[in-house]
Amino acid sequence: MSNELIIKKCSRCGAIIKVLNGMNSNIECCGTTMETQIPNSVDASIEKHVPTYEIDGEYINVKINHVMEDEHYIEWISLVIGHEEWTLKLLPGQPAEAKFPYVPGSTIYGYCNKHGLWKKDVE
Repeated sequence: MSNELIIKKCSRCGAIIKVLNGMNSNIECCGTTMETQIPNSVDASIEKHVPTYEIDGEYINVKINHVMEDEHYIEWISLVIGHEEWTLKLLPGQPAEAKFPYVPGSTIYGYCNKHGLWKKDVE
């Protein structure tokens, strides 16, 4: 089973959608084709985006060491395993943290409103 999360973003208005079926679909918004967001997995700057986690029994505590300001923040964190997904939507001022069931082999995604999609595989 794939843990791939397919996210598309409009380059004009910033709308974001999750594609459940039809990855190569040319979905349009504001008269332009939405761009597929390719997840990054390596932080190359001071600003951190790659999710980290700690196992706590049957759960994992996920954190992203990131600012949570009005103009720059982590919008959501998701855990994906096969056809199951858990998502926590975040707001500026909240900590970039989530608690999910611990599922070895799953993938954690985080979305920064300025720097896009990031991921980390769970061991």
